[in-house]
Parts: sequence; C-alpha cells; structure tokens
Amino acid sequence: MNLMASHHDLDLDVLEQLSSGAHAVAPRIVHGCPPVTGCIVLATCNRFELYLDVDEPSLADEALEAAIAAIAQESGLDAGAVREALRAGTDHHTVRHLFAVAAGLDSMVIGEREVAGQVRRALSTAREVGTTSPALERLFQTASRVARTVGADTALGSTGRSVVGVALDLAEHELVRHGLGLSSARVLLVGTGSYAGASMRALANRGSHHVTVHSPSGRIPQLAALRGLPLVSSEALAATLAEVDVVVSCSGARGPVIDAAMVAAARGAAGPGARPRPLVVVDLALRHDVDPAVAQVPGVLLVDLAAVRDHSPATVGPAVAAGLAIVDEHVQAFAGATAEAAAAPGVVALRAHVEELLDAELARPGVRDEATARALRHFAASLLHGPMVRARDLARAGREEEFTAALEAMLGIT
Repeated sequence: MNLMASHHDLDLDVLEQLSSGAHAVAPRIVHGCPPVTGCIVLATCNRFELYLDVDEPSLADEALEAAIAAIAQESGLDAGAVREALRAGTDHHTVRHLFAVAAGLDSMVIGEREVAGQVRRALSTAREVGTTSPALERLFQTASRVARTVGADTALGSTGRSVVGVALDLAEHELVRHGLGLSSARVLLVGTGSYAGASMRALANRGSHHVTVHSPSGRIPQLAALRGLPLVSSEALAATLAEVDVVVSCSGARGPVIDAAMVAAARGAAGPGARPRPLVVVDLALRHDVDPAVAQVPGVLLVDLAAVRDHSPATVGPAVAAGLAIVDEHVQAFAGATAEAAAAPGVVALRAHVEELLDAELARPGVRDEATARALRHFAASLLHGPMVRARDLARAGREEEFTAALEAMLGIT
C-alpha cells in the first residue's frame, strides 16, 4: 500500500511540512509497527509518498495508523491534518502510480527527468537505514526500468523537460529583458545534492561559464571539484550575492540560507548605489532555501516552485499517451509475476509431493536399471507440466486460491 500527497492536491507549503521529518519516518514505522515489514519514503520537490510492505491485508488499517502517527510526530503536524492530507492506494493502484511517477508522467513538469533519480535514491536510502523489503525492492527496481523504457521509447525522453529547466527558462526570460543571458550572467549555485548536480548540468548546457558554488553544509560538492568551479565560503556569501546576476539554490537545508536582509544589503537597495541590473533568485528547495520575503526586495525576481508550477503547461499528447500505455503494459506484467510468486508455495508443494512418490517408487526392489529410472522421471515431469502451467494461468487471473484448494481436496497437500 502507499500513502501519497502531491502538488495535485496540496499547496507546496503543506508538502513542505509533511516532508520536514521524512528521513526519520520509515525507521519509526518499521521498528514501531510489526505488521509493516518494509517502508520507502519518496519525498521530492512536489510530492511526499510512503510505500509500505504489510504482512497481511487485514492489518492495513493498523499500518495506516502507524504511518500517520510517525509522520505527525516527525513533521509536527496534527495527526488529523496528516490523515486529511494523504490519499491511500493499494495493490494495482500503488504499482501504476509509482511507475507513472518514476516516468515523469505525474510530475509538476510532465516528462521531467529528475524524478527517476529520486526514485532510485529513495530505494537506496531505504537500504541504508534498513527499511526496504524484497517486495519493495522489486517494485522500485521495476519502476526504474519503466522510467528508462518510457524515456527511450517516447518523445518525452528528448523534450528536456524538468523543474530545473522551467526555472532556468523563467530566469533567462528576466535576464534577456535587461540585455543579459545565462551564458554571460554570473551565477551562484547553492547546494551539494542531486538537484544541485542537475542544475549545474543544465547551466552548462545553456552555456553558463561564470558559476561559483556555495555549500551550506560545508561539504565540497563533488561536481564542483570535478569541474574546477570556485567555492564560496559562508563568510564570503554576502559579498558574492552583491556580484552575481543569478542565484540557483537547491540545498534542502533546514531553514533559509539566504534571507531578505542579506539580499537587500547586497543590492544596496537603501542607497543610491543600487545595482541597475536585476538579481534573479531561483529557489528549488521544497523547504525554502530562500526567504520568500526576498521577493519584496526591489530589483529582485524570485522564482520558486510555485512559479515553476504556474508556468508548466499541462502536456497531453501522443507522447504522454504512449508513456501511459507503456506503464500499463508493465503494470500487467508486474501483476502477473507477483501472482505467480504468490502461487509458488502450492507449486513447490506439488512438485515435492510427486518427487517424494517418485523416489519411493525408485527405491522399491526390482527398479534397478537407469532406463527405467529415466522413464519414470520423464513421466513425472510430464505429469507436472500441465498443473504447473495451470497454476501460473490461475495466478495471473487472480485465482491462485483455486489451485491451492484443488491440491488440498485431491491430494491432501496444504
């Protein structure tokens, strides 16, 4: 089952609150609720989702209440508010939803590329904290394969759509109005994570040559080191703000890295030395790297996730239809494989029963020659083939319990 909240349903500030303690939610649920054997949290700039592996369907309500309590405790929200914010999905709906999310078909920017990486990292994080399970491993690994297939087999893979791309489009539009472009602008990139890496690549693709990097955590960004980009210390941050034309911030730090007073001082807004050119500040962090009050500083354009959402046209067309068709194909295949796995115990029991009878027959006096043994083994394999095929067919049709009941009724196998 899964619990989900996204930009489709909630304001981004509510998503921000839900996500504030995301890193601790999964361990709290898995260690505090025995029916939950696995939990993966997918928290991105426009969604907060939990995927739960529950021992028994009858215990789903207990798992749901445990998840709501954990989210409430870590986020500081009232449990009632958490319950109201989240939608629940089970079985087929959960699988289809994750596959569509990973393929970028349920995003703020349809066809975005970053979300596939976020799905992979959600699984990796669950492995690190010990909250994944075999069922969730298979679900998330399959979702990543679906994302690659949709990207390769539809036009969505070549559109270059992304949250970062839309944000930089808005930034460049403002720069062009003042005779600048990203290729000539001085850019400060704030952050060290995956979105910072995506932003750095997007800036490079747009010809940006004057990029410096600030790491709020103090860690040296690997991409900055590899590309030889200048690093800006915390002490030099204010001075750097006075020199750049664009700030792209996506650190995900807890609390603003850049506030209005800092930007106002950098702009020299209180005196005659105010800069004639605009400062474009792009905040891609769900938990606001940049104080929203920065938008009130004269000469500053703040591009945040709400602006990205408002400037992302809904895409409906052949590429999306083709992507959804691919998703549906993989959902059906996944359901079939899952059903076969559910029927496996009955198949194993039947095979063991026949092999036990065969071994007993071969052990009888008089059955000595290899030719007779081979013939009996071939006969047993032929006898098993039909029931095995039937078991798979029934499982894919959701009727695996009929196979189990037949084994018990005819052969006493349970």
